[in-house]
Amino acid sequence: MLFFVETVTSGLLAGVMYSLVALGFVLIFKASGVFNFAQGVMALFAGLTLAGFLSGTVPFTHQINSALAMPPWLAIAATVLVMIALAILIERAVLRYLVNQEPIILFMMTLGLAYVLEGAGDLLWGSDVKVLDLGLPSGANDWLLDNFGLYVDQLEIVAAVVAAALVTALAIFFQKTRIGRALRAVADDHQAALSVGISLNTIWAIVWSAAGIVALVAGIMWGAKSGIQFSLSLIALKALPVLILGGFDSVPGAIVGGLIIGVGEKLAEVYFGPLVGGAVENWFAYMLALVFLLVRPEGLFGEKIIRRV
Repeated sequence: MLFFVETVTSGLLAGVMYSLVALGFVLIFKASGVFNFAQGVMALFAGLTLAGFLSGTVPFTHQINSALAMPPWLAIAATVLVMIALAILIERAVLRYLVNQEPIILFMMTLGLAYVLEGAGDLLWGSDVKVLDLGLPSGANDWLLDNFGLYVDQLEIVAAVVAAALVTALAIFFQKTRIGRALRAVADDHQAALSVGISLNTIWAIVWSAAGIVALVAGIMWGAKSGIQFSLSLIALKALPVLILGGFDSVPGAIVGGLIIGVGEKLAEVYFGPLVGGAVENWFAYMLALVFLLVRPEGLFGEKIIRRV
């Protein structure tokens, strides 16, 4: 039983890490109705930028100058400004020319943006793996280990607390603020939103800025856990099943979907993996997502799909 509890706990905390990435996808989808394939690369780019500021790396030269190194609080603030500037640049250079275009065109735009950001990150900061040290706690939680015999990584506990705070803030933002209601209106119909005086360009700049900040949080947590490396961009693929389960337009759904995926893949790997030779954790999430697509394609918290025939 203790091993089962430890496995479930590990799955829940791993699911929180997936949810941090999925939250960025939800933000973009709620404002534009398109799956932002570049969200994983945005987390990578934010992590690379933060690591560069922390180490004092000179952009484009990949040389470290300790005199340019920033303290963690200043490096995080500077990275937030970079992600906001990036969001404004994306809106000015790309999004404003795609108003009322088909969702597939917007999706292809995000696909191209992913490659551009990945290349820009390589040019600016280099492709080597970077250690991200922000002073976050790591290793086993002594209290849980001594009293219950459970090994729980302190970094994952911090990620869970941060994810809970983000979900609460985003839920209040979407439901209680004027900008949040405008975001939902834009997602429903671009032309109708424009006709009632909603500035589509401003809304997109705001939501991409918010998604960039969420990507920074995800990059910090994943980077502190395994270092900033270019494989970080692939976490977008693991976030897709999370969104299918929770619903593409639901902030709480991103968390619930992540928890289900995290626990499910850990239990499947431990109890079912030995029967099929292991590696179940790599594909379990996608099989579970396929089942959900067959029985509830809108996800657990997504809006019910109504089709007129």
